[in-house]
Amino acid sequence: MAEITIKNQRSFTDLDLNFNVHPTQKDINKFKDEMAVINSVKNLVMTNHYERPFQPELGSNLKRLLFEQVDNTTAALLEREITETIQNFERRVDVRDVTATGFPDENGYKVEITFFLVNNPDPISVDFFLERVR
Repeated sequence: MAEITIKNQRSFTDLDLNFNVHPTQKDINKFKDEMAVINSVKNLVMTNHYERPFQPELGSNLKRLLFEQVDNTTAALLEREITETIQNFERRVDVRDVTATGFPDENGYKVEITFFLVNNPDPISVDFFLERVR
């Protein structure tokens, strides 16, 4: 008897928040699958509390931590805040590791986030630099 294996794979689609227009389709670009989730995670982490109307809890308070001393304690607080924010608001990912490395000379932190999509066994890594803005 033959076995039938059905793979339940979901695809994710998000709009480009820069509203860039596709050159041939003349429509707003769409991000698919991994890029959609990566952009969602970045936007979620960079959003402050009370920035989104009618969703005051959405986001994180990273900007307040960026005005603290650049040291290991603040880096640990950043890691915890990022992990909690992603776990609370982004259900499409499973966070594995968040690392914040302080750069006192540049007054900021390099953040690396490693996570898995719910339908993909391959790890995805995102990194960006957080610095305070006047």
